[in-house]
Amino acid sequence: MKKGKKLTHIDTSGNPQMVDVSAKTATKRTARAQAIVWVGKEIVQLIKNEELATKKGPVFQTAILAGVMGAKKTADLIPLAHPIGIEDCKLIIRNTADSIIIESAVSIRSKTGVEMEALTAVSIAALTVYDMCKALSHNLIIKEIRLLEKTGGKKDFKHNASAG
Repeated sequence: MKKGKKLTHIDTSGNPQMVDVSAKTATKRTARAQAIVWVGKEIVQLIKNEELATKKGPVFQTAILAGVMGAKKTADLIPLAHPIGIEDCKLIIRNTADSIIIESAVSIRSKTGVEMEALTAVSIAALTVYDMCKALSHNLIIKEIRLLEKTGGKKDFKHNASAG
């Protein structure tokens, strides 16, 4: 981390503050995020065989809808996030041998980024997968939630896989 960096959501007195974006220019902003949910081989096999449509509905489709809804509600959930009108939000869900990988892609033309919306989308989708699969097992783990990349604003970011 560079010397002299400071938290932008804290004022000089140490109080929380929303970042003032009024002087910024609206630009195209994008963000992609990922969540990994370990569910075990048995549950993945049920999903692959399309045998897992719970009483609440089909797992992946329900999680996608929940993720989009979560992204749209980010400013209601994260106290200092700006309320923004998301222009696009997509979620893709796939599985590995024992896990479910959830990825989001969010975009907008705005004065502020959409990283929190992308992260909220995968978080809510992961929680939905957990909720829908817990009847089969509570031995489920939401292993990680991370920002994969963002574009627009002061600088772009791409997750460095070797950084952990």
